[in-house]
Parts: sequence; structure tokens; C-alpha cells
Amino acid sequence: MAGIQASGREPGAPSARLADAARETWPASYPQAALATLLGPELNSFLQDLTHDVPVPHVHLVHSPPAESALVDIVAEARAAAHRSLAGTRMHAGPVAVAVGSRGIANLLPIVRAVGDVLREFGAQPFVVPAMGSHGGGTAAGQVAILAAYGITEAALNVPIRATMETCVIGSLDGIPVHVDRNVIDVGQAFLVSRVKPHTDFTGPIESGPTKMAAIGLGKLAGARDIHARGALGLRDLMPRVGRYIVIHHVVGALAIIENDRKQAVQICGLRPDEIGGAREVALLDTARSLLPGLPFTDLDVLIVERLGKDLSGAGMDPNVTGRWGVTGLEEPPHSVRCIVALDLTPASEGNAIGLGLADIIPAKLLGKVDLLSVYTNALTAGWSGLRRAHIPIVVPTDRDAIMTAIALFGTAPQRPLRLIWLTDTSNTSTIAVSEALAREVPSEMDLEIEQAAQIIPFTADGHLLPLSDLHAGRRFNHMG
Repeated sequence: MAGIQASGREPGAPSARLADAARETWPASYPQAALATLLGPELNSFLQDLTHDVPVPHVHLVHSPPAESALVDIVAEARAAAHRSLAGTRMHAGPVAVAVGSRGIANLLPIVRAVGDVLREFGAQPFVVPAMGSHGGGTAAGQVAILAAYGITEAALNVPIRATMETCVIGSLDGIPVHVDRNVIDVGQAFLVSRVKPHTDFTGPIESGPTKMAAIGLGKLAGARDIHARGALGLRDLMPRVGRYIVIHHVVGALAIIENDRKQAVQICGLRPDEIGGAREVALLDTARSLLPGLPFTDLDVLIVERLGKDLSGAGMDPNVTGRWGVTGLEEPPHSVRCIVALDLTPASEGNAIGLGLADIIPAKLLGKVDLLSVYTNALTAGWSGLRRAHIPIVVPTDRDAIMTAIALFGTAPQRPLRLIWLTDTSNTSTIAVSEALAREVPSEMDLEIEQAAQIIPFTADGHLLPLSDLHAGRRFNHMG
């Protein structure tokens, strides 16, 4: 192994000073009053003229069964998987870093707690490290906040959380330095808790999972930046090699979690170090790909997404669902979705609205939750592949304005009925709402349940869209917008 060299963002480093200065001068969010002034009464008048004769459409709820049944005893499965991964372990007694990422894995807290218990049984002293590259605004405090949003705290786990953006360079591949979290280097061993799923930037045999967590997550901001600088194809080809390099030297085992299309764990697999980045991880990715949420229709006019979020997808809205990648050099599917309306940002995103650029129209409330520092840190660390995803779409005052403007773009001609889908987010497509034209198209061979009673898209008097979950719960609405 090459000699270890310190790197990363120390308190006095220029990049750290720049980030601190940015936080003092950039607002965490846009004041709503300022947004109202920017949008102005003229825009309201224009939008009213554009949409006044466009009827609010009716929709039907469509339900699909889960692609695979969820695990019943999550803790028992996690414990068994951890035991398997550590069988014949090279782990030595003493401190071990448990790497936890920035994705919203279901039941993450009991899974991490179970891993900690098993590590103690093997004589280790576990502590948690955030393994999330540039997320959290590229700061240690931001990454700890993301963990806390998932319930991963010192109090909940009864273990320390050690967060730093400082890395050590342990070698190089193709001239790219291999960065590893300083806390992992200090103890020499790490255990990875990851989810396996298709990536949102590229397609390859190894995508999101323990190998990527090692390369990008433990590589922190510096490692993520260096790998992403090679673009989507470089990420596909270089990331697995960097991950394997780190695993060989510092990883003692991993959990690989697979979720179904309802964000429920269906498999928790324990991987030994020699299986990470190998045939077993490839097979797990194939399984995860077969369970990926999807839309039962193509050639859409309008896709309404209630919320985007970094905890839901690395791209905010999963391109594997929307068909819109927003990466220069990657071919977009023809006419998959003509207009995407995104309405809100998840709290767990902590203002990181990466993927905003995949939408076409948004309401002011969404722009008001954007933390530009977090977005730009994520987007620019990702290199040119992140640029379009950080763009700001057309901004209108309300949810109703956003949705009705999108509908108005496609007219109301009876020979071209509206093709619209409304979903909560791209990680949750088991219940969606579709326009009447799509409801009539469902093939009999599709295993879908369609509610025959149509409901008008419900808005409040001030233009907010009521959540899809309210329709799903059986509430009935009159048109209020």
C-alpha cells in the first residue's frame, strides 16, 4: 500500500473558509415575502389568463401490488447478515467504524443498532461515521444532521458518532488519489451499512451499494470530487476499482440491503470483503433492478411529483422512474415525460434540492426551501454531470399555478386527451393517480387495481395541492381551488 498522506478540509483550509463565508452571506432559504415580490402581480395576471379556461382534470387512483414481500423480522435478518459477513473475519478487537450513508433506508436505526450489537459480540468497539461524500453541504456538521434526521444519533445507538471531512490518501489509481475518511484510517477497519440499487447517473455491473459507499462515501468531499471529475463513464469504470482498493485495505464486512417498490426491505445480505464489488454484489444489483419502482405508462404530458429529496434519490427524483436523466452525454428516452411539475422538498434533504433541474415548473414554496450552498456543493462535486440537475426551473406562485400551467401547455382538444400521472415521490409508486385517458388504457394483463370513481385534483383555496395520500385514505373532495 502506498504511504498515507493527510488531505481534506481542515478548519483553516481555504475551501472551509469559503464555505463558512458563504453560510454567513447566503440565506438558508428564500423569504416568502421576497419571492412574492419577485413573482409580482403581473405574473399572477398572466397565469390567470393562460389557465382560466383550462378545466381541473379528474383522476383515478391506481394501485399495484408490491414487487416482493417485505421482511418480517428486520433485526433478526440484520443480525444474521452481519454474522455471515464477519465469519472468518480479519477484524481485530478494538474500535471499528460503522459507515452509514445519506439515503433514507427503511428501518435504518434498528439495522445499524443490530450491526453494532454483533460487532460487540466479536470484540469490537463500534462507532458511526457518515459515509456520504459531499452531502450535508460538504461539512461534518451537515452530515451529522443528515444522520440525525434518520434517527441515527449517539443517544439512540449508545455509540459515538465521529464526523470529519478530513481524509488520508492511501494510494492512487490512474492518477486519481484514493481518499479515505481520517477516522477510518485511525482505527484501520470499517463495516459498511448500504443499500443496493440502480444508480441515477450511469448503468454498469456495480452501481449504488457497498462498493460505491467505500469509494464515494468514505472518500468524503475530496474523493467524491476526484471520481466524479471523470464524468458518468468514469464513475462507472473507476468507482468500482477505487472501492475495491479501499475494501482490500480497510473494510471488514458489509450489509447490502435491497428494498421493494414500497421502500420495504426484502433482503438484507451480509457480504465478506472479497464479495464486495464482485459477482455477489452484481447479482444483488440485478435483483434490485427488477424491483425498481416504475410507472405503468409512457408518453406522458404531465408528471406531478409532490416532493423530491436527497433522501429519496441521489438525483432528487429517480431518473429510472421519470425517464429524465439530465446528464450531458446520456441519451434521454424519447417523449417519456414532456413536463415535470415538482412541488416540495423533503425535510431530510436539509435544503439540498439537487434534481430541481429535472423539473420544468415549480411553486415558490419549493424554491423557498432551497439551500444553494448544499445544492452547489453536491452538483459541482459531481462534475459536469451535476450541472443541469442544479438548474432552477420556471417558478410560479402556487401548486395550482404550477399544475394548471403545465396542463395548459398541452391544450384541451378532445382528440388529444391529457396524459397525466400524479405521484407522491419517485420512491413510492405503488399508489398513483392518473388522468381519465390513462385509466382507459390499462391493459388487462397488468396487475393493477383501478378505482372507477374519478376525483377532481383537489386544491385548497390558497392554491396548495392536497396530498395524494388523502385520496388514498378515501377522503372525497369538492373542487376548492
